[in-house]
Amino acid sequence: MRLADFILRNIEPILEQWEAFAASLLPAARSMDSHALRDDAQQILEAVAKDLSTPQTREEQREKSLGRAPKLIDAPATAAQTHALLRARGGFNINQLADEYRALRASVLRLWIDEIQPDAPHLDDMIRFNEAIDQALAESVSFFSEQVEQARNLLLGMLGHDMRSPLHTIQMTASYLAALNAGEDISDAAGRLIRSGARMQALLDDLCDFNRTKLGLGINIVCSDVDLTEVFADVVDQLRAAHPGRQIDLDLKGNLQGLWDAQRLQQLLGNLVHNAIKYGAPDTPVRVVVTGADAEVRFEVRNSGPAIDPQTLEHIFDPLQRGPDQADKDNGQVGLGLGLFIASEIAKAHDGTIEARSDQTETAFAVRLPRGT
Repeated sequence: MRLADFILRNIEPILEQWEAFAASLLPAARSMDSHALRDDAQQILEAVAKDLSTPQTREEQREKSLGRAPKLIDAPATAAQTHALLRARGGFNINQLADEYRALRASVLRLWIDEIQPDAPHLDDMIRFNEAIDQALAESVSFFSEQVEQARNLLLGMLGHDMRSPLHTIQMTASYLAALNAGEDISDAAGRLIRSGARMQALLDDLCDFNRTKLGLGINIVCSDVDLTEVFADVVDQLRAAHPGRQIDLDLKGNLQGLWDAQRLQQLLGNLVHNAIKYGAPDTPVRVVVTGADAEVRFEVRNSGPAIDPQTLEHIFDPLQRGPDQADKDNGQVGLGLGLFIASEIAKAHDGTIEARSDQTETAFAVRLPRGT
């Protein structure tokens, strides 16, 4: 008996073994009934049987075995994808999902071989069956991972949003205590709270911006007529006050007016300068050079110091990436490794670009911004 015929004629015994194995995957399966344990298993088996009965070239078989079967445009979710969605919502982990397919593969082949003995199994059927299971597994794992990541991003978004209110209360209370003139101890404690609150606010802002990008929403910008002469001078003054021991030079040239989000560009420049201060040579200035051209404005943030190695430079704008020696240079400050990623996303949101170069002479981050007018 060919394997496709065997699967269709013995759906129920196969499903009973699937259900029994799924019930052992605790704790997620503890509260599931028979229907939930089986969910789309029958549709998966029917799809496998149909696949076995469909003529395929060797190349098509190979691609399917690698989980790269062609995807139909606007096709509904496959049974394997639906199964992954239900398992993700049911609390299964990805290892348990893969274990189900491993157990299914073993039980079907074992039942089939027992059924056809003493005849030998058809080798092509076994190969095609394994390829079909591999494709279903690839679809399930990919869809499961997407669902888990989406749920994680939604949780982070809600967490970041809900933490803003209590943090605002802490900041307002600290500012009130600082204004009381209730003695040096109270003022010092209030000052520490204000600084810590500002740092936590920055972390939350980075987390929320990162989460928007992961949800496919991008960085939110509200553009208006902006003169970067004033915008960048203001942020550089703030950075100088926050880092009195560092020299920050600002060189402004040409027409610096355009249609941009001033607050976001301050954030972009602040992230770049903060990065230059943290990782550049402390006895050399950080230089900000802004030049207005006909259709765009270009600015660079430059610092001296050790060159960034090519491997790190290649992924410098990736989220949650930090160079191998950066942890030693943080001076105990907590960061998420999102500053350069968010700077890149802000540039993209303005239809601009950002690039980095580094050698033994200097490290520079260059941004190009269309005027948007």
